[in-house]
Amino acid sequence: MRPRWYAADVLPVAILCGGRGTRIREAERTLPKPLVEIGGRPILWHVMSLYAAQGFSQFLLLCGHGANQIEAFASELQEDWRVSCLDTGLDTPTGGRVARAAGRLAAGTFCLTYADGVADLDLQALLSFHRSHGHAATMTVARPFNPWGVARLRPDGRVEGFEEKPRLKDWVNGGFFVMEPAALDVIGPEDVLERAPLEALAASGSLFGFRHEGFWDCMDTYKDTVLLNELWESGQAPWRQLVEA
Repeated sequence: MRPRWYAADVLPVAILCGGRGTRIREAERTLPKPLVEIGGRPILWHVMSLYAAQGFSQFLLLCGHGANQIEAFASELQEDWRVSCLDTGLDTPTGGRVARAAGRLAAGTFCLTYADGVADLDLQALLSFHRSHGHAATMTVARPFNPWGVARLRPDGRVEGFEEKPRLKDWVNGGFFVMEPAALDVIGPEDVLERAPLEALAASGSLFGFRHEGFWDCMDTYKDTVLLNELWESGQAPWRQLVEA
């Protein structure tokens, strides 16, 4: 039986906001990672704006490190969004944060993503794909660009040429999940979401991948922060036209 489908504006969007950002430069560690700025706005604002621009306005921020600062950010937002915060613990793993929010997410279909990833993603297409298969969870998958140039080798080892930062052939977890309450049954309070829960969903045939061929990047290191800022400031950020629509 397929799940009841909800209008986009009432689908809750849970955002994992508990990370410490330990690979971001030391000067920025006073801020929780979701509040590190891209183009003068916290990366969290960019993620929320991606959803809001496509009809989503209900957000649940799953906080941990820097919870008070994130709550202050949420309270000062000028946008017409419904935002609530849940302190899920300082060192709680990603799955545990979701498990602690189960009471707020179990009523129906919900979205889940990370606070540090941006994409020019068509969320309505993602939702339609999720609805079409009728199972517990959909995970957006992307093929990022290799951060290094690669050498093309002949069988005898001779280098025949180079390719500058090609796109990877494999798909990676890009976040931007859509889940049914049934997915919560396999997410425990001490789980890392990306390990046992997703593996269990995959093993049962209940996890589907939505292939996103467009732009996707996450702010994992200081180098990523610089790159995303450069894209934004140059007017070449592929997600900018969505959040500024």
